[in-house]
Amino acid sequence: MTSRPVPDARMAGLGLRRSTLVPNLYDAVALVLVVAVLALVAHAAGAMRAPLSQLDIAPVTLDPWLLPDYAARTTLRMFAAMAASLVFTFVVATLAAKSRKAELLIVPALDILQSVPVLGFLTFTVIFFLNLFPASQLGAECAAIFAIFTAQAWNMAFSFYQSLRTLPQDLEEVSRHFRLSPWLRFWRLEAPYATPGLVWNAMMSMSGSWFFVVASEAISVGDTKIALPGIGAWLSLAIERRDIGAVGMAVAAIGVVILLYDQLVFRPIVAWADKFRAETTAAQERPRSWLYDLVRRTRLVKRLFEPVAAVATSVGRLPMPRVAWQAVALPPGVGRALDLAWYGLVAAAVAAAAWTTARFVSTTLGWADVAGAVGLGALTLMRVLVLIAVASLVWVPIGVWIGLRPAVSQRVQPVAQFLAAFPANVLFPFAVVAIVRLGLDPDVWLSPLMVLGTQWYILFNVIAGASAFPTDLREASSLFRLRPAQWWRKVILPGIFPYYVTGALTASGGSWNASIVAEVASWGDTRLQASGLGSYIANATDAGDYQRVVLGVAVMSLYVVIFNQVLWRPLYRFAERRLRMT
Repeated sequence: MTSRPVPDARMAGLGLRRSTLVPNLYDAVALVLVVAVLALVAHAAGAMRAPLSQLDIAPVTLDPWLLPDYAARTTLRMFAAMAASLVFTFVVATLAAKSRKAELLIVPALDILQSVPVLGFLTFTVIFFLNLFPASQLGAECAAIFAIFTAQAWNMAFSFYQSLRTLPQDLEEVSRHFRLSPWLRFWRLEAPYATPGLVWNAMMSMSGSWFFVVASEAISVGDTKIALPGIGAWLSLAIERRDIGAVGMAVAAIGVVILLYDQLVFRPIVAWADKFRAETTAAQERPRSWLYDLVRRTRLVKRLFEPVAAVATSVGRLPMPRVAWQAVALPPGVGRALDLAWYGLVAAAVAAAAWTTARFVSTTLGWADVAGAVGLGALTLMRVLVLIAVASLVWVPIGVWIGLRPAVSQRVQPVAQFLAAFPANVLFPFAVVAIVRLGLDPDVWLSPLMVLGTQWYILFNVIAGASAFPTDLREASSLFRLRPAQWWRKVILPGIFPYYVTGALTASGGSWNASIVAEVASWGDTRLQASGLGSYIANATDAGDYQRVVLGVAVMSLYVVIFNQVLWRPLYRFAERRLRMT
C-alpha cells in the first residue's frame, strides 16, 4: 500500500514544526538548570520576607551546613543590585552622553557618588528602609541591596557613558545616512557598540561588590546592629571570633559561587556579546561557552523563549513620533538664556546642598575639625595616587596580553573574577599579625589593602579594550612589522586608552571608598589604624557621630571631584577626540 505523496514544501514545514517541538537531550539539561536556579531564587527570596525578629531567634552562626543557604542569599542580593545597576546605567549614562546640560549635572554627581563610602550610604539609608518595611527583614535586605548597588552602578555607568561618547565617526555617519531616529540609533548602534565593554565592567562590578559585602550584611551604624544571613555576615563573625577555619570556608564558598555564576551567567554573555565587536575582519578565535552552545542547540527551550526574544527585538522597532526626537529651533538669544538658566539652577542646587551640609556639620564642629579632615584627606590622596600608578604599571601589560588572546581570556576570566572578589577583610588578620609582630608602621603597610579590591577595575577595563580592539588593525600593524615600542605607543595604547581611563577613574574612586575598610584593620581585639580620611569616617560611623560622618564624606567627595576634573576629565576629552578622528 502506497501513501499519498505530500508536497516537499508542506513536508518541510511539518518536519520543521515537529523538530522544533520535540525536546532533545539539550532541552533536558537546560530545563534542569532553569528549575534549579528558580528553586534557589524562590527559596532565598522567601527568606527575605521573614519577620525581623527572626534574626534574634535564629542569628547568624558559623554552622557549615548553613553556608550554602547564606551563599544563595548573598548571591541573590548581588544580582538584585546588578539588575538595578543595569537600569540605572541605561537611563543615567545615556542622558549624560546625549545631553550637554544633563552631563553637567550627572557626571559630577557620579564622581561624588562613587567617592561616597558604603558606610556613608548605610548611615543614612538603614533607618529609611527599616521604617519603610517595619518589623520585616525586607527593610534590612533593601538596605543591603542598595549598599551593594552603590558598589556596582557607578563603574557600569562610566563604562557605558565612555562607549557612547567615543562612538567612531564612521558609524555615526552610517546611522545618519539611514536616517535612524535616536531611539533606533540607540538600540541598533550605540547599545550594541557599548555591550562588550559593559559586560566586562558588569563582571568587575559584580566581583568588586564582594569587597563591601561584609559592610552590607553585617550592618553596624551607631546603636543599630543587624546581621543578615549571608557570606558577608559569616565572614564578619569569623574575623570577630578569630576562627581561621571559618574564614577559609567563607573564601571557598565565594570561590564556588564565582565559578557557578561565571559558567552560568557571565561566560555565556561574553560569548554572545562578541558578535557586537566593531571590526571588518573576523577574529580567528572567539570566546566560547558550553552553556551558550547548549542553549543554541535546544529545541523546546528556544521555542518557549521565542516570545521573549520577539518582545526584546520589537523594543528597538517601536514607532516613535519623529517630532519628539527633533530639536526645536530656537533663536540664538533664547537658547543662550535657557542655557544660563539651567547653569544657574545647577549652581543653586549645589549651593543649597553645600549650605545644608555646612549647617548640619556646624552644630557640633568648627573650622579646626574641617581643617583636620582636609589634612587627613590629603594623606589618603597620596596613598591613592601611588597605588593607582603602581597598579597601572602592573596590570596594563597583563590586561593587554590577556585581552588579545580569547583562549587565554576564557581561562583567566574566572580566576580574575575570584581575585577581584576576594574580600580584603580576609587578609586583615595576616596584615594585623605581621604588622604587630614586625613592628611595622600601619600608615604605610595598611595602604596596600586599599587597592586590593580596586586594582581589578584597571585590569578588567584593559582586557575589555584589548578584546574589542579590531582584528583588521592588529593585522595591519603586524604587516608593517612595528617594533615593540612602536606597537605599544602607536597601536595598542591609543586603542585601549578610553577603557584605561574608565578603569583608572573608577579604581581611584573605589580606592577612596575602600579606604574606609582598609585604613582600619582588626583581628579579634587587636585593632590597627592608619591616619587618613577613611579611618576618620569609619570611627565616626562606629560612634554614631553623624556630623563627622557628613564632614568626612563631604571632604572625600570634594577631593574626588577636584581630582577628576583636573586629571581624568581632560583625559576623557582627549580620548574622545582621538577616537572621533579615526
